[in-house]
Amino acid sequence: MKIIIVGATGTMGKHLVSAFEREHEVIKAASSGGDIKVDITSTESIENLYVQTGSFDALICTAGPSFVGPWQKMTDKEFRKGIEGKLMGQVNLVLIGQRYVKPKGSFTLISGALTTDPQINFANASAANGAIEAFVRAAAIELADGVRINAVSPSVIEDSPQYFPYFPGEVPTTMKQLEYGFRKAVFGANTGQVIKP
Repeated sequence: MKIIIVGATGTMGKHLVSAFEREHEVIKAASSGGDIKVDITSTESIENLYVQTGSFDALICTAGPSFVGPWQKMTDKEFRKGIEGKLMGQVNLVLIGQRYVKPKGSFTLISGALTTDPQINFANASAANGAIEAFVRAAAIELADGVRINAVSPSVIEDSPQYFPYFPGEVPTTMKQLEYGFRKAVFGANTGQVIKP
């Protein structure tokens, strides 16, 4: 399979690249580094990504910029970081990518446990996550040619200990659990699902 991983140079992306490139052709896309540079907040950049990759079997996105900070100081501009980044960035990967994905291909987006288990300082990410999950369910019933779409929704991941203090009492999602959540989304038969590894 030809798999595009957006966010390939981040913590999650690096692990997935390493796991999948032994078995498949992996194209690494990221805001810096990787095979192709992409800014998911720019539709022009996303279009350029697909022009360079051509048709593909699966797209995985682990990128999702959002604002982390106290609610009392949040402004419209800061809140839009998650809307334009984590939400619209991923939505546009699908809206534009549906013209390039092969029949019976798939899109796998990233949401997170903050959708249903919010934490202090993460209201922006919670809102974007919830919207992504609703988008996945809605897009699944309209994508053509057997194309599937799912979201993977981890908790804080074990290889990001800098975030542990923000998630008191949370059992971190292991990198192996994360990988198998994405494996289920990419290689399984489900669509419109939120997979919680």
